[in-house]
Amino acid sequence: MGLVLILILLFGIQLIPVTMSNPPIEEEIVVSPEVKTILERACYDCHSHETIWPGYSQVAPISWLLAWDVREGREELNFSTWNRYDEQKRNKMIKEIWEEVEEGEMPPWFYLPLHPEAQLSDQDHAVLQAWAASVPSVEEESDH
Repeated sequence: MGLVLILILLFGIQLIPVTMSNPPIEEEIVVSPEVKTILERACYDCHSHETIWPGYSQVAPISWLLAWDVREGREELNFSTWNRYDEQKRNKMIKEIWEEVEEGEMPPWFYLPLHPEAQLSDQDHAVLQAWAASVPSVEEESDH
């Protein structure tokens, strides 16, 4: 009886709709090909409108978690709507990207087992660090 209820519940939750979409790209970030490759490989699934929704993303409750993660990621930083940020905000975000990577917060640990290609190498770290160092800091911009 308990197994039947669990199966009914698991089937029933599949009927709850969840939005998983990739809206049109407005304007992508313009960076070197080397930086772009790293961002696409390690960041775009949650921080762009180019999310790859794997088969398991269609199964509840996993679908709910993935849709939520992507929605939150896009709200925090979206490489597909880069035009919405002014130059100061863009520069601040680039600095924050490096801080998150340096601290080991991005890509998140729970993302990596199913997406090992997103693991950042020492070379990737060096490229992202140099990229972040190349943009003016918010303090430098306010001095002008």
